[in-house]
Amino acid sequence: MTLSQFFENLHSKLLSKETKDKGEQVILWIALLSFIIHLLIIALAHFQIIAVNEYSNLLNNPIAAIYTPFSFILVYEVYLLIYYLPKSTSTYILKQYEIIALIIIRRLFKDLSELSLSSDWFSINNDLQFTYDLVASVLLFYLIYLFHIQKTKTYGVLESSNERSISLAKFIRAKKWIATALVPILLIIAIYSFCDWFVGIFESSEVNHVSFKNINNIFFEQFFNILIVADVILLLFSFFHTDEFHKVIRNSGFIISTILIRISFSVTGVINLLLIVAAILFGLLVLYIHNKFEKKLADDRAVFDELNTNLPRS
Repeated sequence: MTLSQFFENLHSKLLSKETKDKGEQVILWIALLSFIIHLLIIALAHFQIIAVNEYSNLLNNPIAAIYTPFSFILVYEVYLLIYYLPKSTSTYILKQYEIIALIIIRRLFKDLSELSLSSDWFSINNDLQFTYDLVASVLLFYLIYLFHIQKTKTYGVLESSNERSISLAKFIRAKKWIATALVPILLIIAIYSFCDWFVGIFESSEVNHVSFKNINNIFFEQFFNILIVADVILLLFSFFHTDEFHKVIRNSGFIISTILIRISFSVTGVINLLLIVAAILFGLLVLYIHNKFEKKLADDRAVFDELNTNLPRS
């Protein structure tokens, strides 16, 4: 068996539609079970049967229990991101945006558990963070909607040569290989992050205080580092397929967008949200201008074909 055949077989097992459907069912059951376990831990901590880290309201407010199943659903969304990588670059980027938006939504559940309902709403940090996240989630939802519209626009395909078809097939194969390699990386990071967090909830050290403060970054901070590397490799492979200026700019712009999302994990508060909004807005504008290029090229091609059709025949 050749290396190419090995990756093809592995890809068909890890990233087939059947695997995706089975994975969806499994993750939903895990999410439901984790929700019940989280509620149980909160109850045991409330009656002081077990001792847990007191720094986080995730372990003393039942509302925050929604956070845990949502985390497992987010991990499945990351799997979907990998699943769509070989199929469509724009869909792959869209899944990144959906994931970061869902992370903000998940954070809202944590914010809800820390609200202080008082007349001093705008002077309490937790209440302000909840307000920022609430507004940002709606804005991100709308930007993702606009990106989806741009992603689905097509303006015709220029006549492709046999050489171009071969290069496209090689590029898709490279994407399949990268996607296949990302699956075990996803599993390793997810398991390690969960175990590290779970052990930490029963310890009360200053280190764990920091980990709880940055709990929204668990797993995703490391995974987006991997995504940046994967995106750069994809960009380099794309040069074997096309050197069209607008496509190179689009692919490069998507990498910048991913880097901005990764940087957002390093900061908190308004700056975190501004970086996320800027990342999606930048990707949206890059795709919008790319589509303008595609439309112009398609129009030029149509005019050229019409002129050739109307030329007098000798």
